[in-house]
Amino acid sequence: MIHVEIYADVNPTESRDKVHSALSQIFPDTEFEFEELSQHSGRFSAKSDIYALKHLHYLIREEEIIDTSRTRLNVGLSEDEMSTSFIISKQVATVGRLNYPAQEETLGSINITVRADSVEEFERFYDWLTPPTEDGVPDFENDIKDV
Repeated sequence: MIHVEIYADVNPTESRDKVHSALSQIFPDTEFEFEELSQHSGRFSAKSDIYALKHLHYLIREEEIIDTSRTRLNVGLSEDEMSTSFIISKQVATVGRLNYPAQEETLGSINITVRADSVEEFERFYDWLTPPTEDGVPDFENDIKDV
């Protein structure tokens, strides 16, 4: 099974509603819980399965950034090759677009961790979300049900 964890911090200078909206733009079918960390800050988080990434899958193709996305997943790949972590820009997400910042942004980013129960399952996930390409065109497209 694929396990997905997503979180984004809400800083004192940010609107809680705008951060939630940014998350909903990228993960529209995911329910986020809010935890207050202090009087003026908090964190939205969610634990889900691969279906939380369905819209992200769509956006990666819509914006034609499969190769970039595959690179970002590679950067965060764990030593056991059964998980990856990556970040996307919270600010860019507010308009429903994707951007992979090189490092955590000043006001924080949207953090995503994906874990699989086996290396083979992780490879199927990896090829579903970011298949190998030639000239930016996927060599194949796997169905989410096959992951």
